[in-house]
Amino acid sequence: MSTEAPGQRPKSLADLYISFTLLALQGFGGVLAVVQRELVEKKRWMTMEEFVEDWAVAQILPGPNVVNLSLMIGHRHFGFGGAMAALAGMLSVPLLIVLALAVVYAQFSQHPEVVSALRGMGAVTAGLIIATGLKLVPALKNNPLGRPTALLFSALCFVGIAYFRLPLAYVLFSLGAITCIIVYRKLK
Repeated sequence: MSTEAPGQRPKSLADLYISFTLLALQGFGGVLAVVQRELVEKKRWMTMEEFVEDWAVAQILPGPNVVNLSLMIGHRHFGFGGAMAALAGMLSVPLLIVLALAVVYAQFSQHPEVVSALRGMGAVTAGLIIATGLKLVPALKNNPLGRPTALLFSALCFVGIAYFRLPLAYVLFSLGAITCIIVYRKLK
């Protein structure tokens, strides 16, 4: 996995729109793994470190993480117009598909096969999230906290939310504040 400077950038607003539309269509229910693979490994619009940092910012902003990320990437390359093109790519075609699926789901939602299939997707989603998290660990090598400390805070976050069932905002702000202070002191 390369940590070098990205080799390319979007060619145009249309390239941004099409790229984010294709990303959104590939990743219904969880686009993190798809976005990381496409933007870092295939398109090389950003390094793995940039992706991890931008994803962290996207997660603390209100709204869907990948939409926040698309806005940041679009704005970075083409300003406001780029942000709007990336946002439109993330939302326009998937919105039409979701509306059509909602109509179909309303007709079949009570069938036992549909209920069972949707329950089974929970395991798939959990696996996708875990696999993506493990894939992002190598990017912590250059993190100012250091990989062991970053992994410790990741584990504390997991335990706080999954085991103690603390609200995400409390865990995010408390652990985030502590890590910001540590990194500030290290970089100072």
